[in-house]
Order: sequence, then structure tokens, then C-alpha cells
Amino acid sequence: MERAVVRCVPSEPKLSLRLVLPDGSARHMQRDQAEPLGRALARIATNAAKGRGKAGKKSKKARAEGGAEGEEAEALPAVQLLSRDGAVVAAEVPNAAAWQDGAVLYIGDARYRVERNPPALTELSLPRSLLAGFPVCPKVSAEFAAPQHCLFRWFRQQRPSEAAGEEAGEGWVETAAAGRVFTPPNALVGLRLKLRCTPGDGERRYGPAREVESSGPVEAGPGSCTFDGRHLYTQRVCGPGSVRAVSYNILADAYAQTEFSRTVLYPYCAPYALEIDYRQNLLKKELAGYSADLICLQEVDKSVFADSLTPALDAFGLEGLFRIKEKQHEGLATFYRRNKFRLLSQHDIAFSQALLSEPLHGELCQQLARYPLVQEKVLQRSSVLQVSVLQSTIDPSRKLCVANTHLYWHPKGGNIRLIQIAVAMSHIKHVACDLYPSIPVIFCGDFNSTPSSGAYNFISSGGIAEDHEDWISNGEEERTIKQLPVSLVVYMAPDPAIQPETSPSVWKLLGRILGD
Repeated sequence: MERAVVRCVPSEPKLSLRLVLPDGSARHMQRDQAEPLGRALARIATNAAKGRGKAGKKSKKARAEGGAEGEEAEALPAVQLLSRDGAVVAAEVPNAAAWQDGAVLYIGDARYRVERNPPALTELSLPRSLLAGFPVCPKVSAEFAAPQHCLFRWFRQQRPSEAAGEEAGEGWVETAAAGRVFTPPNALVGLRLKLRCTPGDGERRYGPAREVESSGPVEAGPGSCTFDGRHLYTQRVCGPGSVRAVSYNILADAYAQTEFSRTVLYPYCAPYALEIDYRQNLLKKELAGYSADLICLQEVDKSVFADSLTPALDAFGLEGLFRIKEKQHEGLATFYRRNKFRLLSQHDIAFSQALLSEPLHGELCQQLARYPLVQEKVLQRSSVLQVSVLQSTIDPSRKLCVANTHLYWHPKGGNIRLIQIAVAMSHIKHVACDLYPSIPVIFCGDFNSTPSSGAYNFISSGGIAEDHEDWISNGEEERTIKQLPVSLVVYMAPDPAIQPETSPSVWKLLGRILGD
């Protein structure tokens, strides 16, 4: 029995129908979902008659002499749709209701099994850089399917010694690996990879498979990495009573490729080590190896988030959220473990916009207005705060506020960081105390601060000395507010049911210093 594939999405006005007619011609029809079935069947009959006429086309003389035979060739074939229980679907039934999975379409003597919204791949790609010993995580986008239900088969390029008469590299050998993530061993260095993916859904339906080949061969990895030893402590995801959080600034590609970066900031790095394709391999392996429940990243390129980190960490059970900086190409990313949390709400802000427009920061904004030079610099910054409220999948009564930020970087920008952290703490207090009373907070980020800095003191104690050096971090002419509003102090209520992971400090659980 042939297939008639129907794609019908409620939010779209039309449905599509794909099938191969009895004459062998492929057809792709678009019909209104509200249109009566009879009209769609009439169009199918017309198309089938045209195809049959072309297949049996005769010379003008033969058609003239054909008489009744010619008329019979042009007759429309009988077309009808039967439901799964064998009943004829009435012509007046709307297309959206008529074309159900398992129904049977008859075109003359030909039969077609209707497959409504079968699993289908919309994108399948492999990363450009492949390193031995590092996980290869394909980007998989599917419709009516989910990556966790797809079937994956990995192949490696045939070696010249295995060619057996074929041209070297033309054949493929299936590996023993199965699953979405494949870590090529050293034995595959110099060989390309191929992935065959069959999309599937939770009802054990499978769509047509697609294949993708790597653009280049597997390359040798860097050997042992600094994070290998740390991974020994994080081989498993921590239990339901604990939360493990990881925070990193992963260095946006634009900042790694400048002349200043190559000659001043990172002169000790070989050029290849600063290339984003190479760095992404290390990032994905390190982050996945921590088996974290929460990952907060800064300086994340938009394309890196979408094309690299999201498919890689999704394969390890993590869902990602992204907030780009104002008028920038990079921003913040927060990932959370799907089987532990679900996203309840998001409360992201841009510091400059929030300071001007939200009544919550009115007192601070009024004080800052007395210092135009500093105010201008604060409002020019593109820094943002990412705030996500997560709910436990095991106990919905338990919630967690996860904040992530990247404060202004300049060594002389301590006064600007003070304003930014004041806005951040006020906003977090609003979310964790007003919107969701007394939920615990984990605050991660690149604060560009040290334990002696004003931002750190304000986070940990809720106050800052009037004579702190950060007030004049860029000179006396930029001396600013001597006292941040006391109302900005945030009390981070700990949840005794959620305990921070206490393995060696390869992550930042800054929420711990905000407790009592």
C-alpha cells in the first residue's frame, strides 16, 4: 500500500497532501482546512486523469481514431476516502477532520494509507569541527517528533585497506555506537563520519530517515584537559534533594579574534586555540561533564547558542534560554535540567531601560540624575540581567529563582558596576519576594569583581561603605551616590529542601553567600 502524507497544523489555514499517483508522478497539494473533502477528492481525480492521459498519449491520428476508447482514457477515476473503520468519509466533511491517520484513500484500484502529521526532520547537521575523544552532538530539528524518540545510526568512512575494489572513502562502515551523542575514538582520526537519523515520536511512529555527512575528518584532540580531573567528582547528576550549578564566561568569538586579544590578552594561545570551532568542542565536553542541573553562561554568541550549545546540551537533558544584550551579538544563556525543572516564568531586564522605566528603581534613578556624567555612562551600557523562575517537576510546590548577569567589564568601572548590581538586586528581590514569596535564589554571573570590590560587598552584606574606593573608581569627577537605597537589600530565603552541591568548587553557587 502506498502512502499519502498529510500535514495539518491547527494554526495554519491550509493542509498539505503528498502522494505518488498511479502513473508515477509525485503530487504536492495545498488545500484549505475548512474546504469540504469532496472538492479535494475531485482535484485528486482530475490530477490522476491528467497523469494517465499523459502516460498513454497517442498521435493525433490515433486519438482521432480512438473513438470511445479515447473517451474512456479521459474518464475520471473513482476517488474516495475511507476511515480507519472502513466507512466512507462523507464529501461534506471538512478536510481537517476528514484526513485522519490510518484512513485509506482509493484512486481507482490504487490504495494509499493516510499518515497524518508523521514524524519528520526539518534539520539535521553535524558540527564542522570533530575531535577524537570529544562528544559529537548533531543539531536535530523535527516536526511531530522529538529527538529523544529518534533513532540514530553512526557510520565512519571506509579505510583504503577496507575498500575491496571500491574507491577509498566511497564506502561507509557502521559503528557500534547508538544514540544521539557519539564520541569518536582516536582510531577514527582522519576519517569522516556519517549520521542516519530516523525521526520518531512517543507513539512509536517513525518517519523517513535522513543522512548527513561531516564536512571534514575527525581530528586529533588536545590530549588531557584541565577539566578531566574535575569531572571525576561530577560523573553523575546529583540527587533530587540537591542542585548543582555551573557558571562560566565562555568568551564571545568577536572578542577572541581581535588583534588586541591575540597580542595582549591571550598571546600565549596558539591561533587555532582561539578559533570558535575548536573552542566549542572543549566547551561542550567540559559543560556536559559536570552533570549540572543549572548552567549559567556569559558572552554567548547568538549563533553559538542556537547552533552549538543548544543541540549539544539538549542531548544531555538540558533546556536552554537566551537573552541577548542590547544592540549586541552576544548575551546570556541559562540551561536547566528538564527532568528536574520546568520553566515557570522569565523576568529578564536590560539595566539601562529598567533604571529609567520601572518604578521599582525610581529612588536610585533620582539619586543618579544628580551625577550626569556617571548617569550617561550607566545608560550607555548594554548589560542585561536574566532571571528565570523554575518549578520542580517532582514537587510543584518547590520553586527556584535563577539569576544570571554580566556586569560592566572596565577596570575603572567599579562605580558603574555598583549601580548595575543595585538594579539587579532590587529586581531579584521583586521576583523572589513579591512575585514568588520566599523562594530561594541562585545568582550566577561574571561580576568582574573581587572580594574587596563594592559589588561583592553589596551582594554579601546589603550595604557599602561611603568611603569605598569604587565610588571614585574613575576619578573624583565621577564620585557618585555615597549610599545605595537600603530598600534594595535582598534577603535570600533558603529552601531547606534544596541543598547546594558540595563537591570541589568548579562552579559558582553565589546564592549561598546571599543566605542568612
